[in-house]
Amino acid sequence: MNGIRLFRWPRPVLCLFSVLFISVVSAQPKPDTIQSVFIKAGHLVDVRSGKVLDSQGILIEGERIKEVGPLASISPIVPKGATVIDLSSATVLPGLIDCHTHVTWQPENYYDDRFRKSAINSAVVAHVYAKRTLEAGFTTVRDVGAGEFVDVALRDAIASGKIPGPRMQVATLDVGSTGGHNDVTGFSPYIKFEGFSGVADGIDEIRKLVRFEVKNGADLIKLIATAGVLSEEESAGAPQYSQEEMNAVVQEAAMWGKKVAAHAHGAEGIKRAVKAGVASIEHGSLIDDEGIQLMKQKGTFLVADIYNDDYISPEFKRLGYPEKILEKERSIALAQRENFLKAAKAGVKMAYGTDAGVYPHGWNGKQFAHMVRWGLTPMQALQSATVNAAELLGWQDRVGSISVGAFADIIAVKSDPLKDITILEAVDFVMKGGTVIKNTIPR
Repeated sequence: MNGIRLFRWPRPVLCLFSVLFISVVSAQPKPDTIQSVFIKAGHLVDVRSGKVLDSQGILIEGERIKEVGPLASISPIVPKGATVIDLSSATVLPGLIDCHTHVTWQPENYYDDRFRKSAINSAVVAHVYAKRTLEAGFTTVRDVGAGEFVDVALRDAIASGKIPGPRMQVATLDVGSTGGHNDVTGFSPYIKFEGFSGVADGIDEIRKLVRFEVKNGADLIKLIATAGVLSEEESAGAPQYSQEEMNAVVQEAAMWGKKVAAHAHGAEGIKRAVKAGVASIEHGSLIDDEGIQLMKQKGTFLVADIYNDDYISPEFKRLGYPEKILEKERSIALAQRENFLKAAKAGVKMAYGTDAGVYPHGWNGKQFAHMVRWGLTPMQALQSATVNAAELLGWQDRVGSISVGAFADIIAVKSDPLKDITILEAVDFVMKGGTVIKNTIPR
């Protein structure tokens, strides 16, 4: 055979290899059987159509929804041995989404928080706040600003199943100017803090900072477009970047496939941010008619935290916040709600966002009643925290509705939230990715 010799293994050796091969294959872990769950829903809020459907069935395989429809059509296809969850007495909704949270932080004392704590303190307790958020029925959140990339670590720990919490998109460091809302203001110039900085001035610095954040795990970019309330600069709403600088933030983020959320209270800064192409305006307290029309024209979302003042006004003085900050809050609280009403009437796109962290985590549902009081119908308020929020996140295919292919992120309450929206302040059933987190529905 052209000088090529074929080598044949002795029969005993071949037999030994066969035994070893079979043993190794047998020892390999078998794939987990996909768990099937069948939910009987007495009433299901279809947030896409804006209707409530009665006697619905939801078939779940693993983390995702396989089928949803009338109970009579779903029941016959439920696999034998599936876990059955009877929510026949309840109203079932998609897991809620909060587009403006700070899950790694919650104020306790103004000066202690600034000078006696570090990002390590935040990292140690962040998992507690994440669990409270999830148990409140918020199965997805955007975290719009955290120090030292603690939010990235929290997001990844939740995603890997190490700790319970909502699905997260994180913004990491705010991008703001020297002397602005995310800089240290009101103190001696000799006070300095070590750590990563979100302060950048000029187009080149801004672009480099955006790249640094994307490199280290940012899902979106948070732009500080105007002054703020809970900081010591003079204004609550003056612009803090030029139009060209805001343009640079959005352009650089877009190059890396990221959206931009703009912290913006003042009218001029809001308009600059919208013209730059941000995906959302956060707060929007002092927006004017021109800004409202511009947002509607551009399809920019308004994420307005109109519950906050109810907590800040009585509590932040007790927490040691300076009178200057408390006065700024008083000066814009009513205006923010009135302008929210104007924007709602004009048809500006709304996404639910609370600024949770400014007030205790787990209270995220308290804003629904304020949104209804200030211009939205109960269904519109629910849609702001489901389909609208999912659109803002770019996650329409996975969260924000009870639909085939979406994650099985589902909540339920004992009564009708369209008749009493405050029922969402204490949900009774929470499921995330097909796993029950909480269930107090009577059987």
